[in-house]
Parts: sequence; C-alpha cells; structure tokens
Amino acid sequence: MKNRKKLLIVLLCLFYIINVQAQHENIKRLTSDYELWYDEPASNKGGLIPANESERPIDIDWERWSLPIGNGYMGASIFGGTSTERLQLTDKTLYIRGLWGAETQTSFGDLYLDFFHDLRSDYRRSLNLNKGIAEVSYQYQGVKYHREYFMSYPDNVLVIKLTADKPGSLTFTVRPQIAHLVPFGPLQRTDTMTIGYLSGPTQTRFSYNGREGKVFAKDDMITLRGQTEYLKLIYEAQVKVIPINGSMSAWNDSNADHGTIRVENADSAVILLALGTNYRLSPQVFANKPAEKLKGYPDPHTEISQRLIKATQKGYSQLRTTHINDFSSLTERVQLNIGPKSYLPTDRLLAAYKAGKQDTYLEELFFHYGRYLLISSARKGALPPTLQGVWNQYELAPWNGNYTHNINIQMNYWPAFNTNLTELFESYSDYHKAYKPMAEQFASKYIKIHHPQHFSDEPGGNGWTMGTGAGAYMVGMPGGHSGPGMAAFTSKLFWDYYAFTNDKQILKETSYPAILGVADFLSKVTTDTLGLLLANPSASPEQYAKATNRPYPTIGCAFDQQMIYENHQDAIRAANLLGEHNENIRLFKEQSKRLDPVQIGYSGQIKEYREEKYYGDIVLEQHHRHLSQLIGLYPGTLINENTPAWLDAAKVTLNRRGDVSTGWSMAHKINLWARAKEGNRAHDLVAALLTNGIRENLWATCLAVLRSPFQIDANFGGTAGIAEMLLQSHEGYIHILPALPDAWKDGSYKGLTARGNFEVSASWKEGRLTEAKVLSKQNNTCVLKYPGIACAELKDTTGKMIRYKSLGKDKISFPTKANQTYTISNVPQHTVTAAPQDLTAGFNEDTVSLQWKPAKDAAAYAVYRTRGNNPDYELIATGVKQPSYKYTSSELKTTDFLIFKIVSLDRKKNEGKATTICVEKK
Repeated sequence: MKNRKKLLIVLLCLFYIINVQAQHENIKRLTSDYELWYDEPASNKGGLIPANESERPIDIDWERWSLPIGNGYMGASIFGGTSTERLQLTDKTLYIRGLWGAETQTSFGDLYLDFFHDLRSDYRRSLNLNKGIAEVSYQYQGVKYHREYFMSYPDNVLVIKLTADKPGSLTFTVRPQIAHLVPFGPLQRTDTMTIGYLSGPTQTRFSYNGREGKVFAKDDMITLRGQTEYLKLIYEAQVKVIPINGSMSAWNDSNADHGTIRVENADSAVILLALGTNYRLSPQVFANKPAEKLKGYPDPHTEISQRLIKATQKGYSQLRTTHINDFSSLTERVQLNIGPKSYLPTDRLLAAYKAGKQDTYLEELFFHYGRYLLISSARKGALPPTLQGVWNQYELAPWNGNYTHNINIQMNYWPAFNTNLTELFESYSDYHKAYKPMAEQFASKYIKIHHPQHFSDEPGGNGWTMGTGAGAYMVGMPGGHSGPGMAAFTSKLFWDYYAFTNDKQILKETSYPAILGVADFLSKVTTDTLGLLLANPSASPEQYAKATNRPYPTIGCAFDQQMIYENHQDAIRAANLLGEHNENIRLFKEQSKRLDPVQIGYSGQIKEYREEKYYGDIVLEQHHRHLSQLIGLYPGTLINENTPAWLDAAKVTLNRRGDVSTGWSMAHKINLWARAKEGNRAHDLVAALLTNGIRENLWATCLAVLRSPFQIDANFGGTAGIAEMLLQSHEGYIHILPALPDAWKDGSYKGLTARGNFEVSASWKEGRLTEAKVLSKQNNTCVLKYPGIACAELKDTTGKMIRYKSLGKDKISFPTKANQTYTISNVPQHTVTAAPQDLTAGFNEDTVSLQWKPAKDAAAYAVYRTRGNNPDYELIATGVKQPSYKYTSSELKTTDFLIFKIVSLDRKKNEGKATTICVEKK
C-alpha cells in the first residue's frame, strides 16, 4: 500500500513537471526568435562554368548557402568560412550597361577575412530573423571564436564584431576586392554569358561598358573607389578596422589594387563598412541620356566618410542596440504559430520537407523569412527591392535586376500590407514620384500612337503609364507582350497602401494622384466594340500564341479589362472619400459599365482572351507561369465571394494551369487559392513552392532547376499568401481564418493587418476558432466574418460585454474606438458538410441530367445554375434527397453551355461544400 502511494506521488510529481515544462515550452515557443542555422560553412567554389552557350554561369554556392543581411541601401551575403570568410557586397544603385539597351545592376565587390582556421570543431552559423543579426562560432586549437554581423538601417553601415574567448588569440587579414573590373573602351574579350530564362539568347559583354577601381589601405582604413564607363557613376566603400589590443598594419601592392590590413594577437575587433555612389533618385535619372543621368550629383566620398565617422563615434554597443531596436520593432509586430518548433539545421529541415516530411515549422519559418527579407531590402530612402532584393553576386544581374511590372515588383510589396509593414511601401512611393514625369511622357506618346483622337495637350492630361521593364535608371512603355493595364497593376498597390492604413493624408497626397493618373490614361485606351469598351491594342503578359510562337496581339484581353475596371473603381472610391469633384469621375463610372471584365468559357474557365472558347485553345503554354486572367481575384478584388460563379470559374482555371511552375507563379497561386477560400489547395501550393522552388538558405528560385537564378519575389509572395490564408479583408469585411488548411489544425497568430487599419490576432484548436482579438487603430466600424460568429461573445478592452449587430449568422458589425482591443470568444463549433463528388452530366435537347456521388453527412442538396458571364448563380432546386437531378428548360435549346453547382446541405439546411460542372450542348 505504501509503495502504491509512493508511486502515485512520483507519478503526480512527474505529471506536474511535464505540465510545467510544456507550459514553459509553449511560452518560449511564442516568444522565441526565429533563425536559419547550419552546422557547416557555406561552400565557396565560385561560379560554375556553363556546359554550353545555352546555359548561364551561376554561383550555386552563393545562391544556395550564403546568408543575407541588408538595410535597403546595401546588402551582404555571408558565407561563414573559418579559413577565409567571404562577404559578397551589393549596392542597390551600382549599375552598368545591360540587356535591351538598359542598365543592369552589378555586384559591388567582396570583403574577405583570412583566419586560416582549418581544423575547427563545434561549428555553427546562423541568421536571427527577429534581430537581423548573423553569427558564426566554432572552436579552434582550444579557443572559441565568434563573429557577429548586422547591417544597420539607422546608421547605414555594415558592422562586424570578432571575438575570441582567450586574450591575444585573434589574428586575421582584411582584404576587400572590387568585383568585375573591365578596362574602358571597345570589347577586349570574347567570353559570353546568358541573361534571362535558360532558353534565352547568349549575350556578349558590351563594349564601352568598363569599370575601373582601386583598393588602398592606410592606417586603420581601406578605401575602395572607382567609376563606371557607361553611366560615369562614381562608387566608393570605406572599411575601418578597430582592434582591441594586439597590433595592426596596412599594406598595398605596387598598383594600389589590393590594399589589406593585418591584425595580430588582438582580444577582439570591430569592422565597419560604409559604401555608396553618386546616384540620386530623381526624374533626371529616368529622362536623361546615360552619360547625363548623374550629371551634377555630388561625389559620394564626403557623405560616406561622415557616415563612418559617426558610426565609429557611436561605438559597437550603441550601433547594435540601435539596430536591434529598429529591426525588431518591425519583425515583432507579427507572431505565427502553426506547429511545434524543429531543432534541425535549416538545410536538413528543408531536405526532409522535400523528401515528403512536411514539417509545418518550415512553413512558419518561411513566412517570417519573407518579412525579414522585405525589411532588409525595402526601407524609406532606399530604392525598392529588385528581382534579387538587395543582393546580387553577378556582373550582369539576371534580367538586369529589374523592377518587372507585370507581377514581380507588385509581389515584392504584397506582404507589406497584410503582415503589418505598410511603411515599407514608401520606398516604392518615392520611386514612383521620381519616374512619374517620364511615365506621363510615355502616356502621351502611347495615346498619340494608338488613340490620337483622345490626346490631350495639357500637362499630365493623358495620365501616366508604364510597361513591364523598369529599373533604377529607366521605366518602359506598354507594348510587346504587355498591354496598357500594366500601370493599373501598379496603382493597385497605391490603393492597398491607403486601404490598410485608412489614412486620408496618404490617400490625398500619394494614393489618389497615382490612381487618378492611371485612370486618366486608361480612359483613353479603349475602342467601342459592339457596345463594349475594349482595350486596343491588348496583350496578356508574356503569353505566346500556338500559331505563331510570338506574343498574341488582341483587343480586350482579361488582364487589361480587369485592370481598367479595378483602377476605375479605385479612382471612384478615392474621389468619394476625399470629396473630390474631378470631371473625369463621371466618365469612369460610365466606362465601368461597358468593360465586361470577366468572361466564362466552354471549359467553365475564366477566359484569358475574348476569342478563346475552351481553356488554352489559343496559348502556346497550357501551364503558363502567368495567371493574368485571374488578376481580378488577386491582387484585385472584383472576383470574390459575392461573385460565386466567377469564383468557381477561377478555380477551374487554377486547376487547369497546374501547381508546379516558376517560384513566383507558385507564390501567386497560394494567394489565388486563399482568395478562393480553399485552404487545402492553398497549402498544396505552399508545399509545392517549398519542395520545388526554395534553396537551402530559403531563397526562392525562378525555375525548379539547378541553374535557375535566385529571384526573391516568391519569398515575398509566399509570405503574403500564408497571411491571406489566415486573414482577408478585401470583401468589405474582415474574414478570420478564411482558408485554414487541415495541416494547420492547431495554431495562433498575432498582429496581421486588415483594411480599415485593424490588427487581428486569432487562435484555433482542431481547426475551430477559439478566440480572436481586433485592435482598432481608428474610430471605425468593424465587420467580422466567421461561421457562427453571430452567437459569439464580444468584449471590449476592459472585459465588458458589448452588443453587436448580426448580419446573418456568420457576420457581425460593431463600432470601435481607436487603440481599443475587442475580444471574440465562445464561438459555436461548426462543421462543414463535404462536397459531392464525381459530378457528371448529360445534355439532351431541353434536359440536363445530373448525377453525383453522395457526400458524407449530407442530408440533402441544392442545385444552382448559371449561364453566360453572370457572376452569380440561380437556385433551381433545394432539398434534393437523391444524388441526381434533371433540369428541363426551353432555354437549353438556345444555350451553348451552362454551369451547374451542387451544394451539400446539412440537417439544418446549412450549405456546405459544393462541386460544379460545365455542360456543353453537343
């Protein structure tokens, strides 16, 4: 008996200890930092030589293994070597001549630190996503060495600290190098490299595209300085070495090309680096000839020197504290917990995922990594993030390191809005203001060419426009494989910038001028065609025709029509909010009625082209990376829950397009499936992206092949898509957990943002909401949607129960006060009846016979139908008990096809999942 009591006491104690540990781990889990970490340095074998001229040289090690830090202005990629450390450096304004007669970003150079520690142990390198700090640590000959790296935005310097746990043990050499030096003048060499997609042409390096530079060391400073031939751009970097104890010496070779500093027997050391160019973001750099783009701008030397002096005076501790306060103030706004933490090194975690073990922690880590990369590459005062963010190893960046405006630059900013980083959009807003005068010239030129009858000779009277290509020194004009709707794709960002902040000053000074300018342009680009207004000429981005293997010119393709409609609606809303009485608003309203932005085809798909009948009967690639006909679903809003027939047609298109594609295309599909409220399909795309499009350092690639270039938009789009699965606000209400997948059955998030300036947090168990919190930033009305929420409890910040207005059983509305938090709890449990399966149909003169496999737990079915391009369905039968139905109507004799929708009903007649079928008259 005594032994039983002792055993019981022991078991109770163990239970208590385990429970306390579990609670402690849960608290730690919610507050712990996220990091990428590895137990080996990154390889640094250099670029791979292409096997043939159809492939591009690529630095696989840089793209797969280096760890990125950045502050918007500049970036560094860290390899973590112990014999020689390499930091690859990029300045976002350093450009030379590239493809298509435009400029291309080029790598700044490399900072090498020689330690010659070959036989090391206990190695670890990491990147802390919360603090923006990279670290390397290891043991060598009984000494523990540690390095810390960060790129400060407030002080605009790279900071490195080197330590050893035994005094006098730190010896190293600092030797920076300028990358890709080429003599001025005509082409001096015949080597080639490929830019763009792998099937693209091989490009010879350009004549008169030289780059000169010197590296000079003196005392505790090394200066890298030079000029480019094409743009006459001056670039400079200064490296300051500050050892504690020991000795230091500077050395230069006879040509002053390879200045170095040697530190011996120090206790620790700090290395500071500042760099820059004489680039200035202004209309001049877009309008002038290459040799005159930077004319009159000051030499960067003085500003870089002053920046480095200030950083030196601050000292390492203050620099670090300032950096962490700045960086973490952005990263820690949002928390996400969708699974237990993994302690595997990141590369092994990814390898296991690719092998089929889909660890949700990797998905969570990937989400936070996207926010980290955006913070590191998109800051006020700096240029927007390029196709590679703020990192580029190559002489000629892939696709020139452009701001490609047919989806890629837009995708870069998607997570700025829904993951609580809206101020990061200021980097694009400032860029837009600089290129806008040139974009207005392009609009006038375009109208003169294509619609001269609508041309206005008033300044800005034709609005502004742009094409696909753009960069730090140029913007393009619509044409080729892009239609006039491209500018509206961009202006959608400006509307979201306002919608999420709900800031009237932003609307008045930034968003409305941008949106109105595009609307003015787009109001002039259509042709009256049988009563409809159709964009002419028109093109779906990057699509080629089967018949010609060339871009397909048309009128009124879905991309252009949807973008014109979206922008017109945004202009109308903005004018109403501001009380503006612009004379063109009435025109936009009238034109919107005749745009016909969504058409349904015989496959039940949303048509990409008006002349398309079945899915893909015009285009060369059935699984093309662009989904331009679904821009109205995301990032647009005209296809939504309130247009269910269009929404179902979008799903047909998505399924026909396929899952695996380029990295950014898979990221777009995550967002599209999330907007379709299909959580499991959205998660399929998360898995597809991580399996097929992500490197070991979690950088995204363009294509799922070894030589595919790193392209950062998929990182940003993937992060935005995960947020979109958990929170949506584009339909006039805040939808909590709109596309929650089965894989995330338990979890929580905090700080995601919704339109109207709300921050939302939620927790769920077994796929059901347990609690949600809404922080209102303004005195706005809040409308929430979640199944059964009309029977939930709502409390204010003080815990007082408050009343709300029910808008049906799944939506509530209530007024809010600024800076008050509202808690929703005790939401009734709900179940959703599964969809019927294997729906088939037969069409016989005036009767359609429908049959399907019964859905589990369905008590009955409702039958809907739609025809033509109608956005909604018509209910034709409900309470159908049998898994079959016959629809007879005289309309069938004059109809080519109909779409039917079968919806499962539970015992309370609540609608569940549905399945659709397009029935064609043969």
